Amino acid sequence: MAEPILVNRTRFTSSLKNELMDDFNKLAAQTRIPKSRLLDEAVEDLLKKYEHKGG
Repeated sequence: MAEPILVNRTRFTSSLKNELMDDFNKLAAQTRIPKSRLLDEAVEDLLKKYEHKGG
């Protein structure tokens, strides 16, 4: 199966602490917000915290 072409996103690989995964999965299920969008929000918050401007 071919990889889908991503126009507005960039694929990357990472990992999370085991103890974060259950709550992360529950949050995505309860809010019906995709995990990728939740990660976008988390990274945006980190960039603001460290005063990096995103575009």
